[in-house]
Amino acid sequence: MRILLTILWLFLSLPALAAEPDVRIQSRLVPADGVSVGGTLRLEVDLLVDTWFTAAPVLPPLSLTGAVVAPPSSEASHLTLQLDGKTFFGMRFTYRITPQLAQRFEIPALSFQLQPGQASGPVTLSSPAFSFDAKALPHGDKAPQLVANAVRFTQEIQRSHQPLRVGDSVTRRLRIEADGAQAILLPVPDFAAVDGLKRYVQTPTVKALDDGRGTTTGGMREDVTTYVVEQTGQYRLPAIQLTWWDANSGQSQLVKVPDIELTAQASSYQAPFSISEDLHALGQQARITLAGHWLMLTSAAALVILLVWLVRTRLHGLWRRALQWREARRQTWLNSPGYALRLARAQLRRRPMELGGLYLWVRRRTGRLAISPLFQGSTESVTQPVLAFFRLIYGANKQPQGQDAASQIVAALDGAMAKPHGQTGQPHGLQPLNPGQNEPTPFHQTRKP
Repeated sequence: MRILLTILWLFLSLPALAAEPDVRIQSRLVPADGVSVGGTLRLEVDLLVDTWFTAAPVLPPLSLTGAVVAPPSSEASHLTLQLDGKTFFGMRFTYRITPQLAQRFEIPALSFQLQPGQASGPVTLSSPAFSFDAKALPHGDKAPQLVANAVRFTQEIQRSHQPLRVGDSVTRRLRIEADGAQAILLPVPDFAAVDGLKRYVQTPTVKALDDGRGTTTGGMREDVTTYVVEQTGQYRLPAIQLTWWDANSGQSQLVKVPDIELTAQASSYQAPFSISEDLHALGQQARITLAGHWLMLTSAAALVILLVWLVRTRLHGLWRRALQWREARRQTWLNSPGYALRLARAQLRRRPMELGGLYLWVRRRTGRLAISPLFQGSTESVTQPVLAFFRLIYGANKQPQGQDAASQIVAALDGAMAKPHGQTGQPHGLQPLNPGQNEPTPFHQTRKP
């Protein structure tokens, strides 16, 4: 009975399991009644699913003629909403729109591509079209360039030395922070030129301000200018003011930073001699002299470098041939009986002994593959050390191996190979092609006339 109930439950649950996830989109303009020219309006788009996102949504671009549009940042606000008795999870993306002209703007429908979990494929949703009016400010042509909720304008002065002297510098750093405004629209401060001070304007820093959770709250601009004192005297860096429009109160506001008074003194450093007078006295009498031997050495070095550069191709070929000759000599040595003997002695000193080098030495000296034919017809006094060596290694009663047995087998084999023997094997270890014939028949004699 329990099995039947389980099968029935699975059968009833199949349509629910196979259903596509519920995907929704919500969008709005904030504020809904439009903004003034220079103000910032937000287009908020919420993408919601009742499962989860398997990949980041694909956001469409937005461009409006007569307005500056900042696309959503890489970080979105995460949402959890209850809609129609269901829990939805989503992300909120914000387009920041700042109109530059007093007119009506039309925002077309935007298509967003989502990849929700348990979906058969990507899902495309479209936001509704919107429109809003950008209202002109009441000041007409005197309207401020910046519209924000709040503005903070500060400055920082840094002197390279106190008191200032000729050659010292003064750095003036201005920082503008505007809530509810785009950083790219913040005005550029006017750093006035001052006679007697050399002005160096640095590249400004412009970035967005956020609340630390992915929501952009405003913009920041920092400008830095350095003034270098060229002569003594009294100087004044003029005050800088900024006019902006308060979007909350609808009033024009003014912020400024105060002027800076500077006093530059003459440099207290005195050279022990007058450089200008010495240079004038030298005139055209300054000469550069080189010793004769240094000139010859320099010329010889330059000549050698030139010759080497001219014959660099031939030198490279000689170097390659030298390397090939050295490699051939090395290969000849590796294929020689002397190398095989050194290898055999090294292997005989190991524990346990190895006989590969010993057989390689015999084959390279005599062309034989075995050791026993070397001692055919020899007396017992000659063969006794060899038999004792192999009995020591392969006998039933093995004994500890020593250096005496190794030296005796090498001496015995050397003496046996020194005697003349008929070569019955080949250095390469291959059997003759025609074992029944002593010598191969030339190819031209194999056919009868």
